[in-house]
Amino acid sequence: MQSIFRTLGLSLLLASGVGAAGLASAAAIEVRVQGVTTAKGTVRVAICDKATFLKDCPYAASAAARVGETVVTVDDLPPGTWAVLSFQDENDNGKLDRNALGIPKERYAFSRDARGRFGPPSFEDAAFVLRDEKAVSYIKLR
Repeated sequence: MQSIFRTLGLSLLLASGVGAAGLASAAAIEVRVQGVTTAKGTVRVAICDKATFLKDCPYAASAAARVGETVVTVDDLPPGTWAVLSFQDENDNGKLDRNALGIPKERYAFSRDARGRFGPPSFEDAAFVLRDEKAVSYIKLR
């Protein structure tokens, strides 16, 4: 379990601010991250397809944390099946902090309110279809 959350933090860190330049693009997603309890740090969002889920997500964005709801927009996404991963990086160190057992110390969430048992959810549980228009995804940090 520890390595799974290490991978999640690493993929969000590596993908932050990096788009997949050169890919055909037609859509955007507005991720409304709810359950933000403090204005400390940054809310980070990564968008992954099945091949990159929990690995090196090709699309990411971030915004300063705002109590209640923080809105993060990711542009230039090709239509397809995607999953959203998000966490509040309260100390702005660019990674999802964990305790000695590998359990996240910072709040995180997946699209479709997906939750796994003893680890992250599967891609199928978090996946949604993005068409060629702007979409909105509501996710709640836990």
